Amino acid sequence: MKSPSTRGASSMPWEWLATVVLVTLNLRPFLTAVGPLGPAIQAHTGMDLQALAWLTMLPMALMGAGTWLAPAVLRRLGERPAMTLGLVLIALGCALRLAASLPALLIATAALCGAGVALVQGMLPGLIKLHTPRRVAPMMGLYSASLMAGGALGAQFSPLAMRWSFSWQAALALWAAPALLALGLAWHTLGAMARRVAARPATGVDTGWLLRRGRSWLLVLAFGLMNGGYAIVVAWMAPHYQELGWSVPRSGLLVAVLSLAQAAAALTLPALAARRLDRRPWMWFALACQAVGFGVLAWRPLAAPMATAIVLGIGLGGCFALIMVVALDHLHQPLQAGALNALMQGGGFILAALAPWVMAGLHQLTGSFNAGWLAQFGAVLVVALLVARLAPAHYDRVMRAPAA
Repeated sequence: MKSPSTRGASSMPWEWLATVVLVTLNLRPFLTAVGPLGPAIQAHTGMDLQALAWLTMLPMALMGAGTWLAPAVLRRLGERPAMTLGLVLIALGCALRLAASLPALLIATAALCGAGVALVQGMLPGLIKLHTPRRVAPMMGLYSASLMAGGALGAQFSPLAMRWSFSWQAALALWAAPALLALGLAWHTLGAMARRVAARPATGVDTGWLLRRGRSWLLVLAFGLMNGGYAIVVAWMAPHYQELGWSVPRSGLLVAVLSLAQAAAALTLPALAARRLDRRPWMWFALACQAVGFGVLAWRPLAAPMATAIVLGIGLGGCFALIMVVALDHLHQPLQAGALNALMQGGGFILAALAPWVMAGLHQLTGSFNAGWLAQFGAVLVVALLVARLAPAHYDRVMRAPAA
């Protein structure tokens, strides 16, 4: 006999699939649109590099802290109200950027978006395991690919909007529209699932014990270090190439190419890794790509920039998708696995939020972005050592739940 979640997944696969994709596409454009528009924002607001870094650092910190709360919000409100709240915050934050001529207001809109993203990405991986339990790896690949594709859209279309005579405020605010579209689809799909959700027993809701597991914090550290790489790329890759003489649209295209490579890798590598429970060989491959990319950015940034962006994108996208799958692999019960994933993302995004600010400080000290790229190169090596600990044969032992 099929479980309720399995019946729900099989009866409406395309609606659930479309909901996951469209919702996830809205989780990154508000971040990736800022980097290419950085010079225009600075010229209008007078923000320096460290102030501009708050537009990445603050939402990522909130994405971290808020993600810790997401499982509790999900249990308290239910799937549809909690998802609605997250998407409304994203749409509101984007829309308010139309009037964000002051630095404080612009930073406040970033905070609203970050809080909304925290709720959505804190819930969605667990819901994927719940509604599609037999397709976790490919569905998480699709989730991660959609995340990166959304980043590519933000990096490319906002600079283009400025070329089409939009103000920089309007080029940032336009991302409210797809968030509202996602809200409508999610409301419909999750509403259709509501009876099944209501009938499902609330098992595995006590997840406080996860905080007492060393493996939880190892995952937090690995996730934080690797996503620090994503944060500095989003914040500073376009300004780095603008310092080297590139135009705003051309530097935005570079970030978009990187994001598309991330999306392709996020979709492909989990599918390849699905053949075995041990995902580490593919994670090491992705980390090697990151090391090459950050090394080239530091030492030879003008040597084949597009190829560098592709290689770095493969590394960042593949690693992100795979560690999301690995976190879900650790526990069999979907709500507990989702809570572990939320814990990993929460602490990890708080760590990652510091990276753009640190890189801005290194830029002020050294006069270039090279020191920041080298620091992330070192972080990649640390993550490679941490990944060696993620042997699936040990999952049950290191994550053993307390007796009921």
